[in-house]
Amino acid sequence: MPRHDDGRPTPQPTRSEAERPRFRDTDDVRHPDANPFLLSHRTFGPPLLPADDAWRLRGRWDEHFGRAAPLHVEIGSGNGFFLAGAAVRHPEWNLVGVELRYKRTVLCARKLRDLGAENAAIVRYHAAFLDDLFEDGTLAGLHVHHPDPWPKDRHEKNRLISRWFLEDAARLLQPGGVFRLKTDHVPHLERIEHVLDHDASGAPAPALPFDVVLRCEDVHAVPFKWSDGEPDLVTNYQRKFRDRGLPVGAVELVQTQAAGHLPG
Repeated sequence: MPRHDDGRPTPQPTRSEAERPRFRDTDDVRHPDANPFLLSHRTFGPPLLPADDAWRLRGRWDEHFGRAAPLHVEIGSGNGFFLAGAAVRHPEWNLVGVELRYKRTVLCARKLRDLGAENAAIVRYHAAFLDDLFEDGTLAGLHVHHPDPWPKDRHEKNRLISRWFLEDAARLLQPGGVFRLKTDHVPHLERIEHVLDHDASGAPAPALPFDVVLRCEDVHAVPFKWSDGEPDLVTNYQRKFRDRGLPVGAVELVQTQAAGHLPG
């Protein structure tokens, strides 16, 4: 898989930074048996947005949801437990889940439709190209749950918890916006703090504009709440680790600068 010098994965041929979209639906729907969810994800309709439709909403999410509201984004929505739960818990938010797998986008969409959650949508897109979907300084929250650990050095190109991703998060979040991570791979907590001021090679780099306001080694071992008092929203995947007595860590960052004043 080719990648940019900053370690960013490029699942499709690299396009100009100014040319959008840089991620597109290219699969051949003439052979849907190869993936039974390929065609259904395109025909499901709202709240599911295929890549070819989603990027056109950049700067227009208020219009899509029919109202202006704080915009929160979840990366890797899986089967939709957090996305659906947050939509119910926070009717005052607009929520967008970003998921790459066809089956999972359909499962998320079913949950949202069954709940009648009109304040949430699920998008098929790659997390390396979030700026195809969202303008700088427009997100109130960015949420990541249980990203793949990719523990070996040769897996660096596959890791979501990387310098390039935190740079993207810094640009996309508004000042005061929150980045929240929960992970069953506890070394991610140390890694995320490391890449705040180190580049993809591990060399020192300009500090990104985040304050670390919370770090918890195991949310199951304490009465866990986020920094603003928000109770934990336990997903099905997290519950499996809890039931096995395994730790799940959490870290929360708060963005501190306007996008136009970011390092570099």
